[in-house]
Amino acid sequence: MQSYSVEPAKAVRGEIVVPGDKSISHRSIMLGSIARGVTTVRGFLRGEDNIATLNAFRAMGVEIGDDGETLRIEGKGLHGLAEPGDVLDCGNSGTSMRLLTGLLAPQRFYAVLSGDRYLRRRPMRRVVEPLTRMGAAIFGRDGGEKAPLTIVGRELSGITYSSPVASAQVKSALMLAGLYAAGETRVTEPHISRDHSERMFRHFGADIATGPDGVVVRGGRELDGRDIVVPGDISSAAFFMVAALIVPGSELLIRGVGVNPTRTGIIDILSAMGGAIELVDQREVCGEPVADILVRSSLLKGIEISGEVVTRAIDEFPVICVAAACADGRTIVREARELRVKETDRIAAMATNLRAVGVNVVETEDGMEILGAERLVGTTLESFGDHRIAMSMLIAGLAATKGITVTDTECIGTSFPTFISLLERVSLR
Repeated sequence: MQSYSVEPAKAVRGEIVVPGDKSISHRSIMLGSIARGVTTVRGFLRGEDNIATLNAFRAMGVEIGDDGETLRIEGKGLHGLAEPGDVLDCGNSGTSMRLLTGLLAPQRFYAVLSGDRYLRRRPMRRVVEPLTRMGAAIFGRDGGEKAPLTIVGRELSGITYSSPVASAQVKSALMLAGLYAAGETRVTEPHISRDHSERMFRHFGADIATGPDGVVVRGGRELDGRDIVVPGDISSAAFFMVAALIVPGSELLIRGVGVNPTRTGIIDILSAMGGAIELVDQREVCGEPVADILVRSSLLKGIEISGEVVTRAIDEFPVICVAAACADGRTIVREARELRVKETDRIAAMATNLRAVGVNVVETEDGMEILGAERLVGTTLESFGDHRIAMSMLIAGLAATKGITVTDTECIGTSFPTFISLLERVSLR
C-alpha cells in the first residue's frame, strides 16, 4: 500500500496545465466508437478510469490507436460493436459502468460489467430501473442494485423519465440507450447536471434537443466521427485552486481549463467564500468553454452551500471541505446527499479526516457543518480508497502545522496520475 506525505508550504506559485477532463474523455471514446468513420482525440486523460473505458471498447472490436498525444478511433457505427469475449472490467469507474450499461442495453449481444471492490458496492439501480422501463434486460446483485451486471441486449423504446436525482451519469446512460431506441427518450432532472453529453451528442450529429425541461434524444440517426480537443479538468484544477487560496503568498495560473457553466460551482463557491479567482482568455474549444484560471491567496470566510450549486460542484466537495476548514467561521453544506454514494461515503470520510486534523465538524444526513480551524494539525490519514479524498487531504497538508501523510494513495491514478509531480512543482518550501 502506497502512502505520500506533504510538508507545509511557504507559498504555491507558478503555471500548470492539468490533465484532460475525465467526463469528456469517457464520452469521446464511447461516441467515437459508435460513430461512422474516424474520431481523433487530443488531451485525453490517461487515468485508470478512462483507460477502463478505452479497454472495454477495444474488447468490443474497436480499433483505437494511441501515439501518446492523440487517440485515433476507428468508429464502428451504431450497430458495429462485437460481443466481448470476457467480463468488461470497469475498475473503479462509476461513469464507465453506468454509461456502458445504457450503451450495451440495446446491443445485439450479451455482456457482463464488473469492477473493483469499491465499485461493486455503489448503487446501480438508478440506471437499471429506467433502462428496464425502456425494455432492457439487466440483472445484478441485490435486484440490480449492485455489480456485476449482466446485460442481454434487446430492442428498446423511448420513454419520458423524471430523474429523482440530478445525475449526469443517469442522464447520459439513458441518452446513449436513446440513440438506439424507437421514438423519443426524454430525461428531466430536479437541477440540470453537467451537460457534456448533450454538447458531445450535438458535436457528433445526434438528433437531440435541449431546454429548461431537460433533454430529448430521437433514436436511429447514425453519428459521424469528429475531431475532439479535451480541455483541462476543472475537478483536477480545483485541488490547486484551493491550495493557492489557503497558503499565504500564493499566486497560481492554471491554463486551458474547461469552464462549462454546469461545472463551475467550485468557482462560485470559492468566490463567495472570498477567494480571489479570475478567468483569463476565455474561449471555446469543440463546443466547450475554456479559460485560464488565475488564483491568489485569500482570507476565506464560512458560507452556506445548498441548492443547484451543489449539483454543479458535486465532485469538488472534498476539497471544498478543506477550504472550509481553513476559512474564518462556519460553513454549512446542505442538499449534498449524493456525496454518500460516491467512491466512498464522502461526507463520512471527510468528517473523519477533518476531525483528525483538529477541525470541529458536525455530520448531517445530507451534508455537514465545518467550523474553520486556526491551523490544521499534521497527522496520518486514510484515503478510504477514494482519489478525491486522498488529494484533498494532501492539499490540507500544505496549510498544516506539520506534515500530513495519506495512506492508500494508489487511487489517485484513477483520475489524476500527474497530481504528485504538479504538487511538488508549485509548492515552495
